[in-house]
Amino acid sequence: MVTSNIGDGRPTGRGTDLSHDSRSTSLARRWSIGGRASARLALAASLAAVAAFGAFSSTASSASTAKVAAAAGSGGSLTDLLNAGYEGAWPTGLDPSTNTNGAANQSLMNAIYGNLFELGPKGKIIDDMASGYSFQDGGKTVTIDLRTGLKFSNGDPLTSQDVANNITRDLASSCTCSPKSVWPGLATPAVTTAGDYAVQLHFNAPYAAVIHTFIDSDANWIADLTALQSEGENTFQTTPIGAGPFEVVSDTLSQELVLKRNPSYWQAGHPLLQNLTFKVVANDEAGYEALVAGQGQVYEDASTPQIEAEAAKKFNAVQEASTSPYDLQLNTSIPPFNNKLAREAIYYATNSKQIVQKLFGGKYPLTQSFTSPGGLFYEQNVPGYLGYNLSKAKAIVKQLGGLTVNLGTIDVPVADESTLALAAQWKQAGIQTTTAQYTLFPLIAQFQGGKWQAMLQTAGSWDPAAGVGVAFRFGSMSPFSGVHDPALDALLNSAAGTFNNKARKTDYAAAAAYIAKNADGPFLFSWAPDQIFAKNVSGPGLSTPLPAVVVSANVLWEDVTIKK
Repeated sequence: MVTSNIGDGRPTGRGTDLSHDSRSTSLARRWSIGGRASARLALAASLAAVAAFGAFSSTASSASTAKVAAAAGSGGSLTDLLNAGYEGAWPTGLDPSTNTNGAANQSLMNAIYGNLFELGPKGKIIDDMASGYSFQDGGKTVTIDLRTGLKFSNGDPLTSQDVANNITRDLASSCTCSPKSVWPGLATPAVTTAGDYAVQLHFNAPYAAVIHTFIDSDANWIADLTALQSEGENTFQTTPIGAGPFEVVSDTLSQELVLKRNPSYWQAGHPLLQNLTFKVVANDEAGYEALVAGQGQVYEDASTPQIEAEAAKKFNAVQEASTSPYDLQLNTSIPPFNNKLAREAIYYATNSKQIVQKLFGGKYPLTQSFTSPGGLFYEQNVPGYLGYNLSKAKAIVKQLGGLTVNLGTIDVPVADESTLALAAQWKQAGIQTTTAQYTLFPLIAQFQGGKWQAMLQTAGSWDPAAGVGVAFRFGSMSPFSGVHDPALDALLNSAAGTFNNKARKTDYAAAAAYIAKNADGPFLFSWAPDQIFAKNVSGPGLSTPLPAVVVSANVLWEDVTIKK
């Protein structure tokens, strides 16, 4: 891979960088309010999901010389263990446009398809299969240049038309990682080619954040659609063909994916590993036990504090950068949260500080916005934010004549515990709460059905415009949003569109204040999981922490090695 250099921030020129679930063990912890135990919470497995990349300071990119590495395959073979509730679920296969779990499967997708762009250390955009990009027409058109001589793992050439066809297909996809939910105002035509090695995206207004939004989007994963057409969708879902560092040997859906080095990979000497296998485990405890038994060398996204602490005694345990705050999504389209008073009651009844202290030993920083310490434009305290005030919560609930809430979340340890703690807190205010935990696939169905009331989710990314950023949870275009407010959309589109970092920060601060003013959904704390891996394993996203776009950071598998 090659890294990008920071430019001068003007919307012209050439070059690259925008600085840019599962149930667990029967481990239990006592949740208490006012010193009295009120619930026993089961810790579950590892957490999920989406955000990220570097600081906007350039509008174009130019690739540097690719690094020279050891001979391909010198890194040996490695098994990565994945949690069944999130990363380890791919029930519809790994076709980028039909994989409904989308960015949760980022490790598998990156290994097979590679990326046009990657997110590297300290938020540097890395040219992978793309060799650079540039903006034209005042920032309304972006040209992505491809490396010459790219090939899919079956030897088929990869050209600009393949990229254009993939992106067009992705825009029509129902995948959670489709760029359509974050790309505002596409022009007609939206995607064109300029010769064999350049693709152009066209927008109706300047869109500076566009390259950042490729990370963990299916637009970043280019499939061999010629092979798909000849094989048929059903076959391609389990034997997909990309141009990434590895190719598929076998795929047992949501159980095991076996890969081997792709000899046609564009970067000389890469990947470093000869073989890469992904195996699914039930939860954090099962992942840790498999590591101890030598059945794997990596376990991604651990979130059970006791297991993380125990694993650190025998393995490397590296906490990822915090980019994704937990927030309470409120469906403002239906009762009870189409009533602002009901939303305000939730704000006043929620004691985030108590949850972090009681459940997580103060490990995670509090936040009142969709930004986090590990990402861009961090703002911990938001003017006008409604903080915890039990007496006000009780008064509103009394005024409403009572309040009953269905609260759901993804079935992972941090989320499971937090929802039960929230239910206990809300009970003190007179709010009656029913909780439900979902693995990823049924959770997506809940959002798509539109009848959900409240969801504890993550709402943040390294760049708020990318991945599971603010628009994913609060924008009108997203099916995973509970808010449909044109005024908020305008603020978010303005922040994503400008090339000026100071203006972006101002717009995002205004958006956070607007969300607080309308009580659209409280934010709790900035969570980040741990990567646990053997001491002889190294690589970006493991031994070198990377910022995340969709909750958990990408592992750049072409650079991962295991010493023999």
